[in-house]
Amino acid sequence: MKILTKYLAREIYFSVALVFAALLMLFALLDLINELSAMGRGDYKLGYVLLFVVLTLPGHIYELFPVAVLIGTIFALVQMAANSELTVYRASGVSLLQMIAALLKIGAPLLVLCFVFSEFIAPPSERLAQQTKLKAQNAQISLREFRSGVWVKDEGSFVNVKSVMPDTSLLDVSIFQMDANNRLRSITAADRASFVHDELWALEGVRQTLFGAQGASVNQQARMEWHSSLNPDILSVLMVVPEQMSAWNLYQYTQHLADNHQKTARYEIAMWNKLAYPFAVLVMMLLALPFSSYQRREGGVSGKIFVGVVLGLSFHFAGRLFANLGALNEWPAVLSATAMSWIFLGLALTMLWRTERR
Repeated sequence: MKILTKYLAREIYFSVALVFAALLMLFALLDLINELSAMGRGDYKLGYVLLFVVLTLPGHIYELFPVAVLIGTIFALVQMAANSELTVYRASGVSLLQMIAALLKIGAPLLVLCFVFSEFIAPPSERLAQQTKLKAQNAQISLREFRSGVWVKDEGSFVNVKSVMPDTSLLDVSIFQMDANNRLRSITAADRASFVHDELWALEGVRQTLFGAQGASVNQQARMEWHSSLNPDILSVLMVVPEQMSAWNLYQYTQHLADNHQKTARYEIAMWNKLAYPFAVLVMMLLALPFSSYQRREGGVSGKIFVGVVLGLSFHFAGRLFANLGALNEWPAVLSATAMSWIFLGLALTMLWRTERR
């Protein structure tokens, strides 16, 4: 059985790698075509476009993991079945349960790899891609992140933002206004800043300290206008959409929303999806196993690959549909995030049961 597992692992890993290479080249080409329309804005030249495309690849790898594993496993198993290799294994006494155990063992490293991309590679890579694009298109504004929050240089001011919300509103904002000689002229602190239009923001809970020849003076206002070249499009690159955030960051933000009595459905669903999505790799490997028993006259390798592509895409897009419906209807987050995995697991077990009855 160890020999079978090693051989299966080699064939499946090789096939999955080939599928990943093909899918990533396709998605990279589509991203490149999409970014060409933005090329030429500021310093956003071809070099930056190519760098942006490369930095978005880890996110595609994470999203495509179940699809690539399903197609790659089907390809490997059908090829082995066509060469009668699996028939020899089954005739030598290898049971269905042993085959399932071997596939789960092979899928375990892929599960871990998917989780690593989800938590540690894709989110920072996506953020770096967006920041790189912004820097090239808006050279007059620099963005840096420290433990004290986000620091933004905005023309003659330095702005510190403790939190950037998904709606691009800002919490705990401090604006340090400098004069022409780079001397501190005023410090404006606000509890919240909301974008109004163009270059206008509305500050709430304002405490302003003015520095003049006569000394410092302090005044407080409930609301105040703030004119800035910053806009939501610029600030949105300081974070990624919930589906591209790490599970830990989603958990922290969900706790923040709950503490402030705000809706958490979308972020809870995204968090549970991050935790459950890697296990879809194992579900896809189980779903691929029944294809190994089909004969060449039933469609051949190309037919099985086509079915695998359809199933994989169905899983991907239907999963997003369930997540969006769950957020709109406030369904339980765990159910909304894992519904498609349970459905496909049921489909896999049903197909395996029917295969064994033949």
